This record gives sequence, structure tokens and C-alpha cells, in this order.
Amino acid sequence: MSTTETILDDLLDKASNGNIRAIGRILSYLENPYTMPEGLLEKLAKRAGKAQIIGITGIPGSGKSTLISKLITSLRKRGYKVAIIAIDPSSPISGGALLGDRLRMQEHATDPGVFIRSVSSKGLKGGLSLAALAMIEAFDALGYEKIIIETVGVGQSEVDIMSAADTIVVVTMPGAGDDIQALKAGVMEIGDIYVLNKVDKEEANKTYEYLSFALEKGDLGGNDSNWQPRLIKTSAIMGKGIEELVQAI
Repeated sequence: MSTTETILDDLLDKASNGNIRAIGRILSYLENPYTMPEGLLEKLAKRAGKAQIIGITGIPGSGKSTLISKLITSLRKRGYKVAIIAIDPSSPISGGALLGDRLRMQEHATDPGVFIRSVSSKGLKGGLSLAALAMIEAFDALGYEKIIIETVGVGQSEVDIMSAADTIVVVTMPGAGDDIQALKAGVMEIGDIYVLNKVDKEEANKTYEYLSFALEKGDLGGNDSNWQPRLIKTSAIMGKGIEELVQAI
């Protein structure tokens, strides 16, 4: 075994045991591939293949980050190691991530079983950069059993998450009927689970009926003929519906 291989194996072992600096170093390599040691991706690939990749997408303002924070709490109670890749819009000045989602999940920052990384979309329309895709593989290889990807605000063509996630959760909210109609040709068709968040608001029942009707007609979902898409009501702020959503995932 070469010196480089020994160093990489040592780095991966430390990262798998929760060493924050080792994990950060690996993720930095993936964000800056010109500095990446030869053989790192191959070693990650050999260790990966066990995690469930959960994509969380949906209408801007629907409360995705708050919902994810509640999901993290529930998954941790079940004993899972959880990694979150928050795809943030790119800064027009630096090209880096704006880091808003990581700030909203700060309550989990001291939990050794949770690792949150904000990643710039790099201006890509679908929102998933090559670095983000590589990080999914890395977290999988490092023993994180549930990997959550939160996308940026969605549009009809922003369905890259389909190629990366095992389970896709589409989040919407009351009063978003026109937005749902506009997105039908894209992101609203890709969900395995649809979440109506903020059900404590007015128009929640009306929106729920609309979504239920759309599911019955087959307008929503349809990725997997062996899976009937679910529709779940939640209030992330109030903590309602979280356990039902985790069970569905």
C-alpha cells in the first residue's frame, strides 16, 4: 500500500469515527477537486451504498428548513446518523453559498450524529452541483444512514433531485394553488411524498382537497408504479405530522 493510500485510509477512518476536522477536509477536497488526492473518490465509492438519500424540495417559503430541522430531531431519536446537504443560492460576488439554511438548523450544530453542510448551487438551474453529488457519496461512505438534500427554490425544470435521491418529498403550503398549477409540468410530478406544511393557516383544508384530488387523478407523483404517493399534513412550527412523515419516508 502506498503512502497516499495509507494517508487516505487514515483520513477516512477518522471521518467515519466522527472527527469533524477529517470530515471537513474530505468535503473541502470535493468542493475543490484540483486539490483532491488521487484515489479518494474510488475509496469513497467502495464504502458507500447503504444510506437512504432523501430529497426535500418545494415552493419557496413553504418552510422546508424548519421541517428538516424537525425531521432531524425525529431521526436522531430513532438512532440514525443524519447528514444534511443544504443547496443554497450562489452569491453573485463570491460564487459561494449564502448559508441561510445552515443557520436555521443551528440547534443541531452540537450533535455529533448530525453534520450540516451548505453548498453553493454554482448557478446551476437544477441546483445540484457536482460537489453536492460527490458529498452525497462521501456522507454515505462515512456511515451517515439518512442523507437529506434540501434544494433551492424550485421551478419547472429544477428536477435534478430525481437522479440523486431515493425518496423525494415535495413541500407546499396553503394558498399556493396557482404555484402548484404552474409547477405541475415539473417538480410537482416527481414526489414520492407530498407535504402540506403550515396547516394551521387559513385555506389549509382547501389546498389539501386540491392536492388530494390531483393525486387521485394521477396529476402528481408517478415515478414508481409500485408506490402510491402519500399526502401528509404538517405544521413544522408546531411539530404536527412529523412522526407520520418520518414513517412514510
